Formats: sequence, structure tokens, C-alpha cells
Amino acid sequence: MKLFSLSVLHKATNKANLLKAAYDLSSFSFFQRASVQEFMTFTSALIVERSSHGSRSSVKEQEYLCHVYVRNDSLSAVVIADSEYPQRVCFSLLEKVLDEFSKQVDSIDWPSGSPDTIHYTALDSYLAKYQNPREADALSKVQAELDETKIILHNTMESLLERGEKLDDLVQKSDQLGNTSKAFYKTARKQNSCCEVM
Repeated sequence: MKLFSLSVLHKATNKANLLKAAYDLSSFSFFQRASVQEFMTFTSALIVERSSHGSRSSVKEQEYLCHVYVRNDSLSAVVIADSEYPQRVCFSLLEKVLDEFSKQVDSIDWPSGSPDTIHYTALDSYLAKYQNPREADALSKVQAELDETKIILHNTMESLLERGEKLDDLVQKSDQLGNTSKAFYKTARKQNSCCEVM
């Protein structure tokens, strides 16, 4: 599970304007990084342009999933992740980023802003924090803990059942031993009765 790009854009009537972006391209070779970053920037803008106001959607592009959230005030965010990354965590990240961005950057600067003029530095830290969705998202963390508890409980139940089967075997063997010892006692008593001393 990996996040590659996190972008904040402004959706104008016919064009999307990139305001700020953060990238994690460490999984690509050094020589591919510039073109991959350019592709992700272009794809993010294109998806925002084609999305309607007040919408959330996910678009599959090759082995990547692009999650977009366009608010009614035209502020938009896009996260590009691999296909294994949980969709719910992506949309909670987008909502959190847009809320914080709108509080720190004045809406007057959105239409004409650019990555050089917008002063918002939290994207890199969000991109790093959300690389592990279980640590970043409380619900995912609780779900992971529940899954671990379920596995432990399942293993404990299996061991109890195995122990119960072993106890059943011991009880059955003790019953057989009891029957055998009763038969031995009766046989010994019969044999000893013929040899009574007078």
C-alpha cells in the first residue's frame, strides 16, 4: 500500500489550477521521477476538470487509483495511490487536507495561486503520515487490532478443541482401563477361589 501524490487544486470553469502538491516517487528510478511527477500532475488536473462540484470519485489509471474530492467552493484535492490502498482512508485524508488548506490559505488566492506563491507546507507531512493507513486512520487501526484479536481467539479456540479432543481420548482410555481392570479383578478372584486353603 502506497501513496504517490497528494495535490490541492482550484477548479475554474474550464481549467484546474494546481495550488500545491507533494510527491513520494522513491519507488521509481531516478531517471523516471521527473516524467512520473509530470504525469501525476497532469492526471490530477484532468480528473479535477472532469469532475463536478461537490463530488467524490475514484478513477483507475493503469495500476493506480486516483481519488478526487471537489468541494462546492471549487477547492479540490487528488491523491494517487496504488490499488491496494483503502479508499475510505484516501477520502478522509482529502477532506482533512482541504479543511486545513481552506483555513490557512485565503480563498482570494485560490484562482490565481501557484505552488510557488501558496504558503502551505503540510502536504509532505500528510503524505508521509498516511503511507501506513493503519497508523494514520483510527478506524483502520481499530480494524487491524480486531483482526489480530480474532486470529488469536481463533487459534486459542483451536488449541482448546485439540485439548478437549485429547481429554476425550484420555477419558475413553480410562474407561477402557477401568473395564479391563474390572475384568482382571474378576478373573483373579475366580482363579483364587479354586485354590482356597482350608
